[in-house]
Amino acid sequence: MKTEFVDVNETRKRMRVEIPRAVVDGEIDRIARDYAKKARVPGFRPGKAPAGVIKQRFKDQILHDVLHDLVPRAVDDALRERGVEAVDTPDVRDINIEAGQALTFTALFDTLPPFEVGDLSTISLRRSKVAVDDDAVAGALQRLRDRAARFEPVEGRGVEHGDTVTVDLTRRDGSDAAAKSEEHPNVSIELGAKANPPGFDGQLLGLDAGGTKAFTIHYPEDYPIGELAKTDVSYTVVVKAIKRRVLPQLDDEFAKDLGEFETLDGLRARVREDLEHEARLAAERELRSEMMKALATRLPFAVPESLIEREMDRRVEDFARRLTGQGVDPRQAGIDWRAFRDSQRDAARDAIGAALVLDEIARGQQLTVSEDEVEREVGRYAERAGRTPAAVRAALEKEGDLSRMIEGLRREKSVDFVMSRVTITNE
Repeated sequence: MKTEFVDVNETRKRMRVEIPRAVVDGEIDRIARDYAKKARVPGFRPGKAPAGVIKQRFKDQILHDVLHDLVPRAVDDALRERGVEAVDTPDVRDINIEAGQALTFTALFDTLPPFEVGDLSTISLRRSKVAVDDDAVAGALQRLRDRAARFEPVEGRGVEHGDTVTVDLTRRDGSDAAAKSEEHPNVSIELGAKANPPGFDGQLLGLDAGGTKAFTIHYPEDYPIGELAKTDVSYTVVVKAIKRRVLPQLDDEFAKDLGEFETLDGLRARVREDLEHEARLAAERELRSEMMKALATRLPFAVPESLIEREMDRRVEDFARRLTGQGVDPRQAGIDWRAFRDSQRDAARDAIGAALVLDEIARGQQLTVSEDEVEREVGRYAERAGRTPAAVRAALEKEGDLSRMIEGLRREKSVDFVMSRVTITNE
């Protein structure tokens, strides 16, 4: 087999491969014999058709199978001989194959050259000050009151701002009375909620229980749900009940109702402690983010485009999974997915750049992940999923995710190594 390597740039390589005619013809003969055993050819008993007939009748299928067998093997052998590792599946193109001739093709792939990370102590980071003021504590207590609010029936007046109403709602696209309508009984609507359509709350103000009103809402051009933007929707509502939201008093009894505190001061102290803990975590996340950005600048070559594309795809898939977990159909979310994917390019490039530097640090420092560390991580996965460690490990191995988990653990060790070397200043 003949191979020729050409450097497109520091990471992109082009490899031209020529597989000898004898190897190609031998593979054609082998596959043709397999076809002959199974193929039914008019005029011949099963398995008795001549090789020449089989090769002519099933030429395209046989050549396809030859390519499937020879090309991946040739690529792997050529890379192994050169001691080169491709970071992604090589892009094979310009294939020429014919019986009695050498098979030739070109493969494009990315690889990562070794490099020096440099002196990590020259990286300077600043850790944000952890400070929780009284306003933050008051805001957290108010959110606790909001969650503990109860709803009381309203009598003797119409709907006001802040009320929650129960309505039977009929919805119809456009102002055409003949258009198909959707019936939604017993819908609960909180006036002032951000999710309410523009101008919807104002149509309900003043309505009494039992009242009915029909109206049309125009959704503006910049409405975040794309399929509703610049459309008119007709609504008919029948008010069935009006309730007002009542907040509990912020006192010792409120603290006791939460189950763990005897006094409001005790609750306030815990809230402050929790906020300070969250602030410390946020400061560490910010510090880590700045460290990753600094590491990305240590990469002496451009991040391979194939890795950037793969990371962009991963980010899109991750965002879609989060939407699904929140009960939102990604296909109905009104998101321009192509634009969203393109918006992730810079972040993907920085993330991959930092990861490559972490991997180089792991190699240089000979950082490894032990089997005990893998088992502990699998155990944590299992605990979160409510499954046995054995079942979780089997699933990870089946999906090819175990190696990615190990890679993540090794990178975390690199992060710890870097953080022990960089210069950190506390605000």
